Amino acid sequence: MVKPRHRKVARRRIDVLYNEAIKAASSGRLDRADSYVEMARKMGMRYNVSLPSYFRRRVCGRCYSYLHPGVTCRIRLNRGKLVTRCSACGTINRFPYGR
Repeated sequence: MVKPRHRKVARRRIDVLYNEAIKAASSGRLDRADSYVEMARKMGMRYNVSLPSYFRRRVCGRCYSYLHPGVTCRIRLNRGKLVTRCSACGTINRFPYGR
């Protein structure tokens, strides 16, 4: 059984990994950003912590690569949905927006 304090630490570490993935992707190190995403996912699975919604929107739902707009994904707005297409595997993720 995972203790609540371990989950709290895991959430903080996932946030740190998310920020590091943003920094790595903006400096052109997409392979490093993908590894940060992988580490965050593994930590979430180990401590039974779900990834925050802002993190899930930046990760492909199929190949789990970091989605950097304009570089590794294409983003469009279509009928009240944010449509993201991954360049690596071609998966389309749709998220509602508006209201």
